[in-house]
Amino acid sequence: MGVFKVAAVQMRSGESPERNAADMEILVREAAAKGATYVQTPEMTGAMVREKQTRDALFVSEDRDVIVKAARRLAAELGIFLHIGSTAIRRPDGKVANRALVFSPKGEILAIYDKIHMFDVDLDHGESWRESDGYEPGSQAVIAEIDGVKFGMAICYDLRFPQLFRAESLAGAQVLTVPAAFTRQTGEAHWHVLLRARAIENGAFVIAAAQGGLHEDGRETYGHSLIVDPWGRILAQADHDQPGVIVAEIDPAQSALARGKIPNLKNSREFTLVKASEKAERVEP
Repeated sequence: MGVFKVAAVQMRSGESPERNAADMEILVREAAAKGATYVQTPEMTGAMVREKQTRDALFVSEDRDVIVKAARRLAAELGIFLHIGSTAIRRPDGKVANRALVFSPKGEILAIYDKIHMFDVDLDHGESWRESDGYEPGSQAVIAEIDGVKFGMAICYDLRFPQLFRAESLAGAQVLTVPAAFTRQTGEAHWHVLLRARAIENGAFVIAAAQGGLHEDGRETYGHSLIVDPWGRILAQADHDQPGVIVAEIDPAQSALARGKIPNLKNSREFTLVKASEKAERVEP
């Protein structure tokens, strides 16, 4: 695959999956109209809901999910690869996964990824989150192949675990995806630098569609969706937290060129970690 156009859709999802699906459709159609053949939506496209009882009533199985149904239809109608950054899916065992899905231009599911790292943190000013209370973490890293280009999949908090992106890059990923719902507090501090770092250290493009603004459930997300090239240069960005679309052209060959200039993936070596205090004492001859 040669040069192609990608888009990141920035949203402000509320508590109604049906309303969010309608908002998503408008933005995905806008992205396709701008020539994007790969379109990514943010984490929790389907619903941003903090209250457990509301979540339990809203979240359903994949075959009943309105976002999944809308994505199938849109991908097929528009002839695009549509990456739902994530939506909450109730698994057969009754547990809920924070799940990303990639749809082909035929409306078929090409790849599924369940978020591995749960956002269990205590921030400043009393802001506290326990994602593991509501979601079951995944255990498998996933690469989606789209017209010969390998896309490594991740979701939001995964961004802080470079080993995931390194493993995907060593397996050939040329594009790394990080759909997210970063809090405003953490986004202002770390969003740009972490995304650019993942691109630079892996010689890969990074596409990160974000949630932005004040949501119905009271949380506030950072927005500022980004598309970064393998040299760490920002190709497109939303400099705000409003819903919208950003678009950029991607040339997969640029990943190989960056890795040729800085071959850190190839030069990586295995090593052991030894504490100085535990080293054997030197024996004089």
